Amino acid sequence: MTDLAKLRLARTTRAIRFAFIAWTFAQPAAAQQFQPVPPPASGRSALPATPVSGQRLLSELRKGGYVIYFRHTSTDFSRDDVRSRSDDDCDNQRPLTDKGREEARQIGAAFRDLKIPVEKVLASPRCRTMETAMLAFGRAERASEARGGPATPDSADRYLELRRLLSTPVRPGANLVISSHGNPFYATAGAPYLAEGEAAVVRPLGKDFEIVARVRHDAWRALVKN
Repeated sequence: MTDLAKLRLARTTRAIRFAFIAWTFAQPAAAQQFQPVPPPASGRSALPATPVSGQRLLSELRKGGYVIYFRHTSTDFSRDDVRSRSDDDCDNQRPLTDKGREEARQIGAAFRDLKIPVEKVLASPRCRTMETAMLAFGRAERASEARGGPATPDSADRYLELRRLLSTPVRPGANLVISSHGNPFYATAGAPYLAEGEAAVVRPLGKDFEIVARVRHDAWRALVKN
């Protein structure tokens, strides 16, 4: 390789490196916390095919039979879980903010006021998901099926147990709440990601499931107005 060719190659390499660095810092903090996860092999979407909303959705939830999957409420993205030694090592995990804690309390208050029945509350063992569940519903059962973290191409069955949870029928008169993360739901149900504090209302179908609604943390009370 000539000296001129080497110089051109070096310049090209530097340009690519600088472009990648610029792209990385241009991404929002939330996008930098985790490696991207692969969408479901089926290419399914996490948007409801036939959305149910307002009074009709509230009526359905009061009848029970649904799984309500929450992504934890607002967190401090200046921190992460890299140094966390265990699920109980809250000091070294990304925590809820005060705003997130208030969001969780408001979700729980809305469920109580709207008389939406909740029989069981499962949560990823991480501190932010357990705290979201405890502040909202006053109880939470640790569930490894709801554990978060990035999925990788060679772990196609990583969220198999979560898919089973979402597909298993819930008895009439009760609903199952899951407090978890964005990645598990994305890897199981497809894009787009749930926002922090957003919930997907899931109808279990036995061997599969369907999403009937997505509700932001501050939109529950609006169900009685629409």
